[in-house]
Amino acid sequence: MRGTRTATVLLAAALLIGGVSGCSGLGGKSDGHTSGVRAANSVGLGKPSVETAGKVVVKGTFDSPLAAGAKVDIAINSLHVDGRLATLIAQFTPHVPNPSSSLSLFSLNGHNGIDPALIDPVNLKRYVVVKDSGGHELQTSEIFATLANEQPTQVFFTFAAPPENVKSVNVQLGTWPTFRAIPVER
Repeated sequence: MRGTRTATVLLAAALLIGGVSGCSGLGGKSDGHTSGVRAANSVGLGKPSVETAGKVVVKGTFDSPLAAGAKVDIAINSLHVDGRLATLIAQFTPHVPNPSSSLSLFSLNGHNGIDPALIDPVNLKRYVVVKDSGGHELQTSEIFATLANEQPTQVFFTFAAPPENVKSVNVQLGTWPTFRAIPVER
């Protein structure tokens, strides 16, 4: 029994390390691409949501304080409620002239956290990203998930779900303008 538990722990560790380093575990490398969209999860790259890969609710292009002339396209793909949680899927496309280092959500926001939030205009509440039992935020890593310049990267943020009478919310991401009236899909 003890040998089986040890083998299970070692297998889980190997899969986690392979996932973080981008290895597929089958001798090849995972490129993190599906339908032209890179996805990033809480430890780095992950699987994109096929349902939201081509869907855009709203998008905008904004200045980035990272460098002179830097811009970022931000698209909101969906805000979907599943039980008591709501997951926001968004897409970031950096446009940084001659980037000198790897790009992240943190760097695009002027080396500040993007502090994603949902603003409930019905109940006058602000929802922030939830944490798991280990204290880790259920979102794409703002620092460790790298974004390729001129390439869209899909990200996610998980919140407590707004009540059923809330049909849309406003979304705040970093220093960029608020996205208004994002529909809550149930």
